[in-house]
Amino acid sequence: MRTQKFSEEAIDHRNALLFAMGVKEEDTKKPYVGIINAWNELNPGHFHFKTVVEDIKEAIRQAGGLPLEIPVTGICDGICSNTPGDRYTLPSRDLVSAEVESMVEGNQLDGMILLASCDKVVPGMVMAINRLNLPSVVFTGGYMQPGNYKGKMITLTHTKQGYASYRAGLMSREDYKGIVRNACPTTGACPFMGTANTMCAMAEVLGLSLPGNASVAANSDEWKQLARESGKVIVELIEKDWKPKDNIPFESYLNVIRYVMATGGSTNTVLHLPAVAKQAGFTIGYEDFDKVSKQIPVLSTIYPSHDYYTMADFDRAGGVRAVLKELAKAGKIDLDVNTITGTLRERLASGENRDTDVIRPVTNPISPEGGIAVLKGNMASKGAVVKYSAVKEKAHKFVGPAKVYNSEDEGWQALLRDEIKAGDVVVIRYEGPKGSPGMPHLETFLAAVCGKNLDEDVALITDGRFSGANRGLGIGYVSPEAYDGGALALIENGDIIEIDIPARKMDVKVSDEELAKRKENWKPVEKPSTGWLNLYKRLTNSADEGATIF
Repeated sequence: MRTQKFSEEAIDHRNALLFAMGVKEEDTKKPYVGIINAWNELNPGHFHFKTVVEDIKEAIRQAGGLPLEIPVTGICDGICSNTPGDRYTLPSRDLVSAEVESMVEGNQLDGMILLASCDKVVPGMVMAINRLNLPSVVFTGGYMQPGNYKGKMITLTHTKQGYASYRAGLMSREDYKGIVRNACPTTGACPFMGTANTMCAMAEVLGLSLPGNASVAANSDEWKQLARESGKVIVELIEKDWKPKDNIPFESYLNVIRYVMATGGSTNTVLHLPAVAKQAGFTIGYEDFDKVSKQIPVLSTIYPSHDYYTMADFDRAGGVRAVLKELAKAGKIDLDVNTITGTLRERLASGENRDTDVIRPVTNPISPEGGIAVLKGNMASKGAVVKYSAVKEKAHKFVGPAKVYNSEDEGWQALLRDEIKAGDVVVIRYEGPKGSPGMPHLETFLAAVCGKNLDEDVALITDGRFSGANRGLGIGYVSPEAYDGGALALIENGDIIEIDIPARKMDVKVSDEELAKRKENWKPVEKPSTGWLNLYKRLTNSADEGATIF
């Protein structure tokens, strides 16, 4: 064990400080297990970890380890949404990875169990797992129950749609406030196929969490049992010296992309998976996503791609394992990769598809191609990303004049003032990793488009990102971003933009010569940033490389 490799002086020095906190001398000879806990009172996805952390500690003790709880950052994207704070959510992923690395390596722990549910926290923790290469288990928090208002399913995203409907005179203020009060009835990850549930699935598909963890209800008896089992398993992994980089191959990362394509998962995967894989020594880019998208059909859609199915329906149907099992039947996934509990093939032996309407077989897909598509053209030479499964067929091909804004708020306010009309292609720029800085999600604008019933009739192109809960023709992650002098910075009002998702193309009908002429007088829009946000701006790479400082 690593605790026995230090000099006697170093061990005694550490023990003297541990004794001050009530640690017994016999416990100092056990494996030191960090419980990396992103619990806080500003994140409903993490709030309920407080109810099981003592159970996890007890499971670790009974298995022969010494549990040591360590708090880390855990931002809720929803609470930050449509505020200046949203610029901090993506950079917080890298911050989380650095916090975990600092606490675990600084204290020379033997292994760790990591507690997180939400958008940036899960990938940040997995980045740290790969960097540290220590025995690790990810325990995710399960999904929030969907809300209900006047007999209709609602989620957090319905509050944004409701606000736009209210402002447009399509909904009463009383009904809008009723949606707000009833959208989030329990703690847990928001119950749609957004980034949180996609990232929890990433951890499970990679094999870093226990089978079933990514599609279990928060606060349920099954979730609590998984918490205790995770505490036991981490000690077993330490005893085996099970290391992620030695056991999780590149094919496991491709399995994640296959799963995301089959479920219409979050477009934020194009940021997070490359950043996670890089820490393991692998390179993943936009091209990998588009290649897999053409090979994997959509088998399951829950909200926002489906009108009323939520994670509760997905769980009832069999969850992550059921999707993987359907892909396995068609030979579309690698089953021989390792996980923290045997091979993926062994895991899927207990998987079952209990509802083929919610999770379809490959022989009867919802769509023949995956849920994410990568577009290229003179507006995005390195690529742009669209959630194909959330775009209605009418909008798969779209041509219209540009309406250009330099921030989401400008575009959102223009939409509320009815300045944006059916047929417009809205360009919102300087919201990329460097331009914003921080690359906030533009969920508010797209939700307002849906709230005004324009999701088939208005397109959005941006160097910002989306929450995973978006629906409608939203194309984001444009690379190069406007701040770096990408063509997005050169678009003018009235320029005709042509989008063809099936052909994977997006072009502005302006000549190369004219774009070059415009660039001669171009200067980037500088937005204020201080402290950590300014550091992120100076160090981050582009969206097509993961928008990470590492």
